Amino acid sequence: MSAAVLVVDDDPGMRQAVADSLDVAGFLTAQARNGRDALRVIDEQPIGLIVTDVQMPDLDGQALLERIRARAPELPVLLMTGHATVNGAVRAMRSGAMDYLTKPFGTDALLERVNRYYRDNARSENAPVAVDPLSVNVVELARRVADSDVTVMITGESGTGKEVLARHIHACSNRADGPFVAINCAAIPEQMLEAILFGYEKGAYTGAQRTTPGKFELADGGTLLLDEITEMDLGLQAKLLRVLQEREVERLGGRTTISLDVRVLATTNRDPMEQVAAGTFREDLYYRLNVFSLHMPALRDRTADLPELVSCLLDRAAVRASRPRSRISEAAMERMGSHSWPGNVRELDNVLQRALVLCTGDIIEAEHVLFESPRSEPPGSAAKREEDASTEGPNLKSLEFEAIASTLREVVGCRRAAADKLGISERTLRYKLARMRDAGFAVPGDRV
Repeated sequence: MSAAVLVVDDDPGMRQAVADSLDVAGFLTAQARNGRDALRVIDEQPIGLIVTDVQMPDLDGQALLERIRARAPELPVLLMTGHATVNGAVRAMRSGAMDYLTKPFGTDALLERVNRYYRDNARSENAPVAVDPLSVNVVELARRVADSDVTVMITGESGTGKEVLARHIHACSNRADGPFVAINCAAIPEQMLEAILFGYEKGAYTGAQRTTPGKFELADGGTLLLDEITEMDLGLQAKLLRVLQEREVERLGGRTTISLDVRVLATTNRDPMEQVAAGTFREDLYYRLNVFSLHMPALRDRTADLPELVSCLLDRAAVRASRPRSRISEAAMERMGSHSWPGNVRELDNVLQRALVLCTGDIIEAEHVLFESPRSEPPGSAAKREEDASTEGPNLKSLEFEAIASTLREVVGCRRAAADKLGISERTLRYKLARMRDAGFAVPGDRV
């Protein structure tokens, strides 16, 4: 659990006892002596839930609750109160507290409430960031479709957060307590993908030394995500279609079928219908997967999400590094706001990680924000690049793209012949063609 449960109490014995109970149950905890101390802790590290006493000197639980509601209205607050202040606790709940515990309380009562409210808040924290109207609409649709068991096709550019959206659908569904299993269809060699998806019996092929369940079996009772589904080989697509239709799978080398209770989600960074028209994606499989479609917009199209994304990624970085959360200056935010983000949220994460390395203090300044893309270079650098263009030769990536394009023209667009001529697999060729398209490089044979 990345976010801590913050225990706030001016009684050190009570504060430590509550923290110890939560530590034993597996929660990350933080402690504060009073409300003002608690606000400082909230600024320094990610907090998933606050357990606070009501009666404290300086800044009491009621005043702390009001400050939290103004700063982080989604953060759940659980009150601890004595018998004499139950009415005050009830009033605090009307002001936004989630629940209260009357002292003395047992460990079971504490854990039951913390588990309930921490889990609900963790689900909302793990949801895709949605501030911009475009992303708000997508996330709302995802919540609505989560209630059913229909298959969903999620499209969008690389790095936009398609898998995050898929995980959100799973978390909001009635399968949330079941497994979420993801497999990247583009990252696994064709000869291995079938065995990994469907499983295999001992001796099914050379090296199969033991019976191994496939991803479908592992996802039973939960959700299976087929990431980059349009990269799958056509022959395997036919076998996948049968599994989806019959809701049962047969391991490689096996003779019995295994019934499945799995919800399937799929993602792609391509236009599926274009792939159908090109003959690289089966039309019947497309319609089987595309019962409901969601499109994750590019970061450049949902700029209102940028500040909240930066905040979330800095929180995550602070947890990973076990350090106080870094802040970002207005000038640095302006610099990021002017960037087009061709790599989307994945690029944003990389930029922030670089900035944290370069930043010696706790504030990220504009000079710490460095981009790989030349589209958002500091003022004056574009002119210098034009000045140097006559002496700078073509880069290695451009030469590779041109070699692939030239080969495709030679074989009149035949992908298999081009792969043979280049000495690479068809899967590798498809991957490189996708990178060419992402870079805006014309691919011979593509329909315009």
